Amino acid sequence: MSITKHNWTKDEIIAIYNKPLMDLLYEAATIHRQQHDPNVVQVSTLLSIKTGGCPEDCGYCPQAARYNTGVEGNDLMTVSQVKAQALRAKSSGSSRVCMGAAWRNVKDGEEFDQVLEMVRTINKLDMEVCCTLGMLTENQAKRLAEAGLYAYNHNLDTSEEYYKDVISTRGFEDRLQTIENVRKTNVTVCSGGIIGMGESIEDRAGMLVALSTLNPQPESVPINALVAVEGTPMEEEKPVEIWEMIRMVATTRIVMPETQVRLSAGRTNMSREGQAMCFFAGANSIFAGDKLLTTPNPDVNEDMKMFETLGMVPQKPFIKIMQPKTVEAADSEYTSLGEKPKWSRPGHTIERNLDASIKAKI
Repeated sequence: MSITKHNWTKDEIIAIYNKPLMDLLYEAATIHRQQHDPNVVQVSTLLSIKTGGCPEDCGYCPQAARYNTGVEGNDLMTVSQVKAQALRAKSSGSSRVCMGAAWRNVKDGEEFDQVLEMVRTINKLDMEVCCTLGMLTENQAKRLAEAGLYAYNHNLDTSEEYYKDVISTRGFEDRLQTIENVRKTNVTVCSGGIIGMGESIEDRAGMLVALSTLNPQPESVPINALVAVEGTPMEEEKPVEIWEMIRMVATTRIVMPETQVRLSAGRTNMSREGQAMCFFAGANSIFAGDKLLTTPNPDVNEDMKMFETLGMVPQKPFIKIMQPKTVEAADSEYTSLGEKPKWSRPGHTIERNLDASIKAKI
């Protein structure tokens, strides 16, 4: 029986977040066991298929072209390169490959056609395929769905209010519109955010309000701890304490009981004990591999040792939702429309983002 609620308020979520820790953990763990097998964790591999050179000014991101972070850019990977990486991920225990491209939005053309072929190739390996490519239109979402895409990631990052202090080159409403476009297909939604960017507890709750009031709620919600990279506007932010991460995971589990809560960036700073507490609190998905796009991540062998210690096993693919069918390009119902959507550019000034971009030019 579903216990999902879609009308959470910020005050309700703040009250949950601030509960005595033992009470919060008990409630979250109870709900988690009602909806999920507590000893099964979904494992994904995140692959940067096009790195660096992004025109956005996201304050947390080392791939933004305007900041000097030492990230080496690369052109879009080939289909054969992606297939080799996917096979390696599968042999290491991953059931999903998430492909990320440092784009503002998807553009119709040869590169998008190449990504569609990557999706077809990985789906034929009997692995779940996820993409995070920026904003996309309804037709582009339908083309990805036809190719066999299982999930599309488009994080809200933070609350709508604090979003304006993190990014000035795109609007919060564009995030919601992209999610709505994905929902017009059979592709599942992956959307979460980052804590530790200088936001308040109210902002963390605001992000969870935005996610939990979506109907249906996202099938996957990544909870990231900021990895402060030198050269980004947020390089001086203090690391998130493990207790904050545990509280955020537990609150997310209570508010979105059927969702897979993904313990994402920042795990290199977490002890095994801290991660175990997050799993107890309701996290049941991780990224494996030595990198998350450009930031460090625990070695996959270390993760498997941790799973063994905790008596946990990786989730097999297509447990939650059946494998999508792949339609070949020649048989596709949806073709390129050559769209040029006008995604928003708020254009306000964020002082720390401006300072970091000026510093990069010196």
